[in-house]
Order: sequence, then structure tokens, then C-alpha cells
Amino acid sequence: MSTGSHRGMAGRRGWIGVVVASLLGTHAVLLGWAATKSSPTLDEPPHLAAGLYIWKYGRFDVYRVNPPLVKAVAALSVFLADPATNWRAVPGDLRPEWSLGDAFMAANGERAFWLLTLARWACIPLILIGGYACYRWATELYGSASGLLALVLWCFSPEVLAHGSLITPDAGAAALGVAGSYLFWRWLDRPNWMRAILAGLMLGLIELTKMTWLVLFGLWPALGLLWVVSSSPGRRGGWRRLAQLATIGLIGLYVLNMGYGFERSFRPLGQIAFVSERLGGPYPRAGSLGNRFAGHWSGGIPVPLPESYLTGLDVQQREFELPSWSYLRGEHRRGGWWYYYLYGLAVKIPLGIWALGALAVGVTLRWPGRYSAGWRHEAVLLAPAVVVMTLVSAETRYNHHLRYVLPAYPFALIWASKVARCIDFGDRKVAATVAVATAWAVGSSLSIYPHSLSYFNELVGGPMKGHYHLIDSNIDWGQDILALRDWLVRHPEARPLYYDCVGDQFLRQSGIEIQTSPTGPGPRWVALSVDRLRDHTGKYRKFEYIEPYSVIGFSIYVYKINCLGSGTQLVGPTEQGHFGARQQLRSARSLGWLRNVKVIMPAPLRWNDSVDAVRADRPVHPLSVDQQHLDPGAADLGQPAPGPNPS
Repeated sequence: MSTGSHRGMAGRRGWIGVVVASLLGTHAVLLGWAATKSSPTLDEPPHLAAGLYIWKYGRFDVYRVNPPLVKAVAALSVFLADPATNWRAVPGDLRPEWSLGDAFMAANGERAFWLLTLARWACIPLILIGGYACYRWATELYGSASGLLALVLWCFSPEVLAHGSLITPDAGAAALGVAGSYLFWRWLDRPNWMRAILAGLMLGLIELTKMTWLVLFGLWPALGLLWVVSSSPGRRGGWRRLAQLATIGLIGLYVLNMGYGFERSFRPLGQIAFVSERLGGPYPRAGSLGNRFAGHWSGGIPVPLPESYLTGLDVQQREFELPSWSYLRGEHRRGGWWYYYLYGLAVKIPLGIWALGALAVGVTLRWPGRYSAGWRHEAVLLAPAVVVMTLVSAETRYNHHLRYVLPAYPFALIWASKVARCIDFGDRKVAATVAVATAWAVGSSLSIYPHSLSYFNELVGGPMKGHYHLIDSNIDWGQDILALRDWLVRHPEARPLYYDCVGDQFLRQSGIEIQTSPTGPGPRWVALSVDRLRDHTGKYRKFEYIEPYSVIGFSIYVYKINCLGSGTQLVGPTEQGHFGARQQLRSARSLGWLRNVKVIMPAPLRWNDSVDAVRADRPVHPLSVDQQHLDPGAADLGQPAPGPNPS
């Protein structure tokens, strides 16, 4: 090869390296800024308290339903900052993290918000590892253009931006999951002892992020055996390859136990107290303990897992065994739907990414030799995503959080990035389609940043229509409480404020005077988050037919209700939201709570005009209600206590 060719290749690698570094840097900035803007989500204070408990006492029985790695990384900088703590809630509680999280926030007051931001920043490097792994794996499978496309999709995905800026383990599990699987694939492709050791170390780290990845202890050996069987006789490697595969599993198991400090590892199965029916037998009820293996020969088998890891699985299983209310597309149900996560992906993933995925299917079928990396390579790439989706979808008694399938996400992005090979083949039509779809995906995501947690694609009308399809952490996880505080500072007239919002306990700590029961005459300001608005009890159903005065961050609706003499005015912006005024009138009358209503028709509301809050200077127009006093107190406004969450 000539000197000029060497220089050309070096120059190309150089500018690609600059692009990769720029994308990762931009990704870090986006994650860091989002971490400063959103308020504590419902699960974050418990995770932070559990991480602090690990550093202070070396114990793992707080928030045991998730392994310790992500919360320990998040809590280290906070631990060094010497926060105020209160551990009195720990003894005798199966899930003490909720009380500990509230106690941590209360003990640190306003400083708690800054400490949580530090914890979020500490987790950003984990997310960057995931982005770089996407780039490397896609590059080695499909070429540098595909690597850059996979990195772009990761860096600007609303799901990654949303959960990567939090200290919950879902994004960290996705990032380390794809990084470890990439190292395992490299070992499969060219096995040696060094690659086997690196894959084993990463397997252990993956297992310390989220219990979903326990399946890798079965999946990786199966893929390894498949690779050996499908290899040509001269490349199978025989016993040496099998020895390396066993070493990967043993190192992973060792790292998992080491991450727990070998806390009561290898205890006999029959000596561990369980609370779930699957492990404890049919008799455990209301937190009582049991063990279905006691007295059986299997009870003497030592379990090569830390006790807190095993009991965490047990506690999580117990909560899955108790059907809870789930919500999908306007329907509440005890239990769930097998297609819940498929539907959630359909409405939460940008349509540009879906277009790239459809294009990847098309070019693979049309030109399999040009766009495929070989069936074994793509089987290793897609198997973790398929297994995670199947495993999570099979649990139909608890459907709340799309983030449970986030670990499957990067594998699909890498596979979809194969469409960028069109650049190498000079296919201009495909290249133009890829460019448009990528720009659409990135633009759609950034259009609502930093409110990425509430992202819904254009198929369902964007984030303002999202709560008609999904609730909980898919749109409203308490992330806009500080935005509500800032809105109240800009609107001192909005007093008294009656509220019921996810995470509203953090609003009380921010120094804002709020009330929980509307009594007495005069104007009434009511703040409801969409999760409460869509509560299965229907106690706020009336408010669906009232135009909100302001919409804060897509998850909190603020209503102004004026009580004037014998009538009530429901005051909102002149631009109408989800229901037309005539529909309001018909629905309200059918419910029997409005009579003799005079309605003036406003204009439609554009959802993208309400990113942070409807501007205060927008004109308002009353919907007059004569001879009927609407009392929001009938809606039983108040603060609900957070319930158990198996996440």
C-alpha cells in the first residue's frame, strides 16, 4: 500500500475519531443539563439512600430488588460530601428504601436537590460507555458509517436521554449490557484467554446493574455452543474454547459475589427465608416467611449467589405475584397485557428510528449479502434483545414502566444502523432516506428536550397526548415538581394551591406554601400531575373536561377555578386543549355535575406551545357555569403515599 493510501486512511480515522468524541461530548452535556433541570423522580431518593447505606455500613439489604452497582456509583460523590442521614427506618422493614429516601430528602432540605444532581452526574460515564460500545460494535459489523449512525441514535434517543440523566439502573444496565455483549462477541469471533477474561469481568459488572441480566448466565453459554457447532471443523477450538467459555461464567459469578462483598454467599437453599409464593411456598402472606425447599433434598444445595441478591429476586417476585392496577390506552386493568411493551415502544420510540428499522428489514431481505454481517454475528447481536423483550413481556401482572425493556434497546439500534452501508455501496436513494429518517429522529427528540421522559412520537400526537396511552414513569415520574415550584415563584397570585402530584413531597421541601384540601371561598388553584389525573379510581375524572390554565413540562396541569357568587368560572387559556368546548359540555352534563352551562368556543391548543408552561401573558377566557358550585374538594385532593415498586 502506498504512503498516500496510509495517510488517507489515517486521516479518515482521525476525523471519525473527532466526530465520535464530539458526539459523546454532546451526549454528556445533554445528560448533565437534563440532570440539573428535572426534580427527583419517585425512585431516585430511595436509590440514593440505598447507595449511601452501602458506603456507610457495607450492607445490601436496602433496595435489594436491584443490584448495587449503579446506586453505589451514584452515591459515592454524595457520601464524600457528608450529607445528613437518618437510618431509623431500616430495621424490620421489607422495603425500607422508601422511608429512607424521604428521610434523606427531609434531612438535607434544599441541599438534597444539589446532592441528587451530583449523583446523577456520577452515572454519566456509564452511559457514555454504552454509546461507545454501540459505535464499536456497529463499526466492526457494518462499517464506520453504521458505527456513527448507531452512536447518533444512542446519543439523541429520548429514552436514553431521559433515563441516562437519572440514577435509576435501567440506562446503566443497557449501557453495560451492550458493552459486555460486545466483548463476548469479540471473544466468540476470535477466542483467546485475554478476551475471555475481559468478557467474564464485564459479565459480572452487567449482573451488578439489573437482575434482568441474570438470563446471560444461560444465554451466553447457549450462544457459545451455537457458535462452536456452526463453525468449520478447523476453527472450533475444541476443549480450549469450552474451557474459556466456562471461565467467562466463573469470573462473572465471582465478580457478582465480590460486588456484594460475598455477603452470605453459598448458603444452602433450604436455609433462606422467602416471601414469594414461587420460592417460599403457598403459605407466605403479608410478608410472612417460608421456604418451599426446606426438608427437600434440593434444600441442601449451596446457592452461588449473595443472599441479598437472592432475597431481592424473591421480594421482586412477590410483588409481581400481587396483580396491581395497570394502564394502557385509556383502560385500567388488574394485571396487564402481553403486548404492553410492544405498544409502548410503538408510541415512545421516534418514528425516524422506526423508519430506519423498517428500512433495515427491507434491505436485509432485498440484498442479504450486502447488508448482513452473517447470521451468527447477528444472532449474537439480537439474542439479548429478544430474550429481554420476551422475559419482561411474559410478566403480565405488572405493566407500569417501559424502562424495563431499555436493556434491549441498544442492540436494536446497532442492527438498524446497517442501513448506513448504503454509503459504501453508493446507493443514493437509500442514503437520502437514511439521512431524512435520522434527522427526523434527532429533531423529534430534541424538540422536547430536556423533558425527554415525557416523549411520545407524532403517531399519537406528541407528549401532550401521551397520557391517553401510558402513564407512570413513561410520562410522569415527578420530574417536573421543581418546574412547578419555579412557575409558582413567577405566579405569586396562584395561592392557595391545592395539589396532587407524583413526587409532591419534594415540593413541600422547596419552601413553597401549598395545601392539600380546598376549603373556603375565593379563587382556587389546583395542580394535578397526569398520573393522578388518570388514576384508576377516577377521582379526578371531572378535571379531564376542564381546560388547564397552564401545562408544566407535559406532566403537570394547573387549573384555576374562580368562585364568583352563585356560580363558578373555570378559567383557562383561549387556546383549547384535549377536548372541544362542546365535548366538555356534553361530557360534563352526562356526569351530572354541570347544569345551565354557558360555553364560549375557544381555538385549539397546539401541544408544542406548552413545553415548559403556558405563558402567563396569554389571554384567558372563562367558561361560565351558572347555579352550580364546582368544589374540587369533592375530588379528595391530597397527598398519596408512594407504594411499593418492584423496580
